[in-house]
Amino acid sequence: MLKKNMNMINVTKAFLPPLTEYTHYLEGIWERGWLTNNGPLVQQLEKELKEYLGVPHVQFLSNGTIALQIAIKALGLTGEIVTTPFSYVATTTAILWENCEPIFVDIENQTFCIDATKIEAAITPRTSAILATHVYGYPCDVLAIEEIAKRHNIKVIYDGAHAFGVNVHGRSLLSFGDLATCSFHATKLFHTIEGGAIVINDDELARKVWLYKSFGHVGDEYFSLGVNGKNSEFHAAMGLCNLPRVPDFIQRRQQIAATYKQELVGLAIRYPEPDESSLEYNYSYFPIVFGTEEEMLNVKARLADNDINTRRYFFPSLNKLPYHVGAECPVSEDVSLRILCLPFYQELEQHDVLRISHIIQEACR
Repeated sequence: MLKKNMNMINVTKAFLPPLTEYTHYLEGIWERGWLTNNGPLVQQLEKELKEYLGVPHVQFLSNGTIALQIAIKALGLTGEIVTTPFSYVATTTAILWENCEPIFVDIENQTFCIDATKIEAAITPRTSAILATHVYGYPCDVLAIEEIAKRHNIKVIYDGAHAFGVNVHGRSLLSFGDLATCSFHATKLFHTIEGGAIVINDDELARKVWLYKSFGHVGDEYFSLGVNGKNSEFHAAMGLCNLPRVPDFIQRRQQIAATYKQELVGLAIRYPEPDESSLEYNYSYFPIVFGTEEEMLNVKARLADNDINTRRYFFPSLNKLPYHVGAECPVSEDVSLRILCLPFYQELEQHDVLRISHIIQEACR
C-alpha cells in the first residue's frame, strides 16, 4: 500500500474550519433529520450568498458543471455557442453535452480571457449565446461583451468558477451576464466540499433554474423537465463555516502572491496583466508563463522532485480536444503550452513560498 507523503506541497489545499464549528451544524442536521431537498441550511447559505454578492438570486447546486448544463438548458440555447478555448474542460463539454456546438474564439494576451474584439466575427445566424470564462478570476471585457450580445440578440453566460469574491466596476463579477455559474469545489477559494451555483438576475429565470435542478416538480405538481442538481445540508454547512472567512482568505493570498513576485523578480517569466483600475481581485490562483514549454516542464519536474505539485492549468487548449477539434486559436494554444500554476492557498507557509521560489530560480538558471 502506498503511503502519502505528508510533507508534500500540493497546488491547492482545501480549508477546513474548526471541527467544533462544523459539528455545531451537524448537530442541527441530526436533530431535524432533514438531509437534502432544499433544507434550512441550503436556504440559509443561498440567502447569505445573495447578500455577499449583492445579487437577487443564487441557486446552490451540486457542482459547477451541472450549473453550466442547467444554465444552457434554462436559456433554451441551441445551435452554436461562442466560447473560449482557454478554460477547464467542463466549459466545452457542457456545451457539447447539451447538444450545442462550441465555436472557439481566441484569447487576448493579457488576462487570457476570450478576446472580445474577435467575438463578433464568429457570430452566425446559428449563434444563440456567448459562454466566456473569467480565467483565474480575471474579468472578461464584460461591458464589450454585453454590447455585442445586445446587438445580435443573443444570451451571455459567464463561467465564473474562479470568480467568487471578485468585484469589477463596483459590483460582483458574478452579477454580469444573463447567467453566471460558479464552482464551490474543495480546491476553490470558497468551497462547500463539492458544490456550485448559478447567479440569476431575473425572477422568472430563477424559478426555471429551481425547477430544472429539482426534477421539474414541486410535490405532486409537475412543471417542466429537470435533473437532480440539488445539494445537501452537509455541503451547505461547510459553506456557512467558510463564507465569513473569505475576506481573510483573500488578504492572505494577496500576501503570498506578493512574496512570489518579489522572489521571482528578474526571471524570464510573466504573469496575467488585468486592467486593475476597477478591479477588486480574489487571488484565486498563481499562474506564471515561461518563455518556452521546455523551460516550464523543467521547472515542473524540478519542483516534483522536491515533492511540490504544480498544475498545467489550462492544458490543452480546448480547441485541440481529441473528441472535438475546433478552429485554430494561436494565442490560446501557445499560452497553454507554457503556463504553470504554482502552489497557492491561504495556509501555505512563508518558508514554503521561499523554498518553491528558490527551486524555480535554480531551475531557470
